[in-house]
Amino acid sequence: MSLEIKVPPVGESITEVVLSRWVKNDGDFVEMDEIIAELESDKATFELTAEQSGTLKVVASEGDTLEIGAVVCTIEAGGAAPAKETKAEAPKAEAPAADKAAAPVAEKSSGESYATGTPSPAAAKILAEKGVDAASVKGSGVDGRITKDDANNAQAGKPAAKAEAPKAAPAAAPVAGSRNERAEKMSPLRKTVAKRLVAVKNETAMLTTFNEVNMKPIMDLRAKYKDQFKEKHGVGLGFMSFFTKAVCEAAKDFPAVNARIEGDQIIYNDFVDVSIAVSAPKGLVVPIIRNAESMSLAQIEKTVIELATKARDSKLTIEEMTGGTFTITNGGVFGSMMSTPIINAPQSAILGMHNIIERPIAENKEVVIRPMMYIALSYDHRIIDGRESVGFLVRVKQLLEDPARLLLGV
Repeated sequence: MSLEIKVPPVGESITEVVLSRWVKNDGDFVEMDEIIAELESDKATFELTAEQSGTLKVVASEGDTLEIGAVVCTIEAGGAAPAKETKAEAPKAEAPAADKAAAPVAEKSSGESYATGTPSPAAAKILAEKGVDAASVKGSGVDGRITKDDANNAQAGKPAAKAEAPKAAPAAAPVAGSRNERAEKMSPLRKTVAKRLVAVKNETAMLTTFNEVNMKPIMDLRAKYKDQFKEKHGVGLGFMSFFTKAVCEAAKDFPAVNARIEGDQIIYNDFVDVSIAVSAPKGLVVPIIRNAESMSLAQIEKTVIELATKARDSKLTIEEMTGGTFTITNGGVFGSMMSTPIINAPQSAILGMHNIIERPIAENKEVVIRPMMYIALSYDHRIIDGRESVGFLVRVKQLLEDPARLLLGV
């Protein structure tokens, strides 16, 4: 009996997927519930499993775009799993014959080494200093071995053809000024990102405001408590947890930054679901830290590690990437000094972190060197006014430069 395996529904707004990889090959025997292929949507990667045991018959090819419900393959019931033991033992039966055939070859090779002349260690050193190839010297020792006297009497001449061989065929160098091009199909994720970014630029009144943060207080705090923190909670104390907590506190004073527009209404949230931009193998993904406002620094760090690991392994689910009320992106890990991040619609604001650079600043009327970071807030001016955007960013700066406020809520 033949069973058709179709593309399953993978999300409310997803109408098509791409067959990114066959895990099993055409004609393979597969077990029930065994993974046979990987499907990629514009949001995540999914595994396609066998719905019965049998022989796989491939219908779609890697790279094909398939609609939900389209046939990917069929499975013919009644097959049997291949006997692995027979294949494993086959080489052992032929091993003795192979050994016998190899023996004369080794003996012949050994005899040929004396015919061409083998130098003694002392002779080899002398020949190397003179630049003389041992193959061009006739040995007077036992079995034609090259002695020290043979090496002393040898004259440096034209290197043997054997020595010239590598120089005769140099590797082909790339042609200067070549104008090659190659076409590569956009992945569903990249296509969706492209559409959304253009839509945001066209449909929102996006503006960006900047500020800078003295990171020394946080860095000193981390250095002081990092060992105790890791010992107690099992995770390191990173910057993301501080920024997440600062955003949650600042959103209490400036709720519009954590809101969104729906039609002619503004939807305000009494919770903060922080989306974190993560660079994954197949592109940028934005998993979400739910109810970040009620989480401790340790809980945030654990969630960040969990989501980042899933992103790298392409294991994020649709639910883990759906929603979010505010986004944090960290271009500093790639060396970015300053940027204008694009809003993650339908959200109204995004905070950009950048790299930390030691710079001279004025502090208490003195010039001192401090680890400084530029931060940027891109926001939708339709819902967030300049006063609110600047006030929000200043509040984030105050909380980061005085981390005790994050714990006291002041």
